[in-house]
Amino acid sequence: MDKREFLRTVGGALGGASLGLLFSPAQLKAFSRLPVDELASRADFWDVLRAKYLVPADYIHLEHGYYSMQSQPVLERFIGHVRAVNAQSSRYMRTVQGTNKARVQARLATLAGCSPEELIITRNTTESLDTVISGFDWKAGDEAVMAVHDYGAMLDQFALMGRRWGIVNRKVTVPLDPRSDDEIVQVYANAITPRTRLLMVCHMINITGHVLPVKKICDMAHARGVPVMVDGAHAFAQLDFRMPDLGCDFYGASLHKWLGTPLGAGLLYVRRDAIEKLWPIYGDEGQPTNSIAKLNHTGTHPVHTDLAIEDAITFHEEIGIQRKEARLRWLQQYWTTKVRGVPRVRLFTPSDPARTGAIANVGIDGMKPGDLATALMDRFKIFTVAIDTAGVTGVRVTPQLFTTTAELDAFVRAITQLAA
Repeated sequence: MDKREFLRTVGGALGGASLGLLFSPAQLKAFSRLPVDELASRADFWDVLRAKYLVPADYIHLEHGYYSMQSQPVLERFIGHVRAVNAQSSRYMRTVQGTNKARVQARLATLAGCSPEELIITRNTTESLDTVISGFDWKAGDEAVMAVHDYGAMLDQFALMGRRWGIVNRKVTVPLDPRSDDEIVQVYANAITPRTRLLMVCHMINITGHVLPVKKICDMAHARGVPVMVDGAHAFAQLDFRMPDLGCDFYGASLHKWLGTPLGAGLLYVRRDAIEKLWPIYGDEGQPTNSIAKLNHTGTHPVHTDLAIEDAITFHEEIGIQRKEARLRWLQQYWTTKVRGVPRVRLFTPSDPARTGAIANVGIDGMKPGDLATALMDRFKIFTVAIDTAGVTGVRVTPQLFTTTAELDAFVRAITQLAA
């Protein structure tokens, strides 16, 4: 059964290939003349995008970093995929499932700038990176390097490898507001020993929004014979980069954050020459040891989510990654510059804009993060998330592209009042 027959038999449930233009030709012509840095602050541009989302009306949503809602065009396409797959059920699964997933995977690889033979679709960053951590042929006494600010699920997986295989986990502390890239690189370099087998680093630290110099860290580690695994949960589809240009060996990301897919979509990139060395979590004798497909034995799973990835990519590309990165950094800088230096207010995010993206973290001296998050929601109807770990004691604030300056002004007023 080919794709045309599938669409015909379900009555066109998936619709056409287009999601519909975000902007009129006249708008696109006018906006395309503007530099991305200037466009970042243009409300007339971003208000058009805001209309494509069902933004909550009863509170200000500033926690898009965990899971960012799908746009309405992508959501409607996703619902169509659910209906269409359901209508064909087993026939779809036994005929076009694999072909369609391969097509989506290839398009995702193009977005990432890598070969389809180096990338698989997963459920999230945790699954992606835990696949790598578990896939190493660890021996007792082997060492892994990571940071105290890394995501807890991966730290837990390394701890599990310590209990199971006897590996030693060496944790570094990343400076919150570094003076230079070299300062960060040296922190990781100091932790490497002749027994180091793997180094993990965040592309963007999830609790502070700190963008790390991944390429320089990879170059340093490779010069010492150590492969590098990158946690890109918050960087992919927010920052403008090509995966091979980072120089890393492994990269995991979640697509339901900044690409705007349905929940339960992620990716894993493995550099071609590193694939054969990894053990798969689940056995699949039908795949060669040098094929990344051996790491992707998913069994029966919600394939309509895979299909919606393609729609999210279309929506993402119409906005443009350079526009997204500039807008998200501008929104973060808009509010952080207003509270930085206010008495009792402490920012845990670098002051240099080049080291940041959308995410920032702010605390108030003498106020527990949980109490701050509760006060923001109960008193000011502003939703954030409390962070209290690794010396970071504040709330994480994550706007989205459609967040308005009026919403951020309300947040600034709330922080200023609470600090006073």
